[in-house]
Amino acid sequence: MQGIDWLIMLVAGALLAAWLFRRFYVWLHQPPASRIYLLGKGGVLEPDDEQIRFLEDNGYDVVSGKHRVPITIGLDGQPLRSRLFIDYVAEKDGKTYLVKTARDRMPMDWTGSGVRDRLFMYALLVPSASGILFIDSREKSIRTITFIIGEPSRGDNE
Repeated sequence: MQGIDWLIMLVAGALLAAWLFRRFYVWLHQPPASRIYLLGKGGVLEPDDEQIRFLEDNGYDVVSGKHRVPITIGLDGQPLRSRLFIDYVAEKDGKTYLVKTARDRMPMDWTGSGVRDRLFMYALLVPSASGILFIDSREKSIRTITFIIGEPSRGDNE
């Protein structure tokens, strides 16, 4: 009986050691910046939402509502809490887009730095998205924003 007990303990110890080694290996080779936010279900879609109707009239299929992404910021060792909001997630032609809507209290600055400062974080947060749609249903406009990192523009020197 004692031989079987030792064998079970040896197998259990080997499995535990293999599991610990694998967790350590993954932790060691995965930089913290590689953590990507995975979109869940999102908020409930309201059938009479003007923004949703506008997107659908332009050929997009809205697949989820508002996503609230919690963020904890360390400032001098003190935690600050904040959040980002993705208004909708829409699809068209097999491509997925994050949707941000125009707000009167936050007008968009349509310069390179203005668009970057306002929307680039969403491209980094969900890199699997094909782009970001900025919609203004009042002005009847949909703008598609994509970011290409590392390709110099015409005026840049290498």
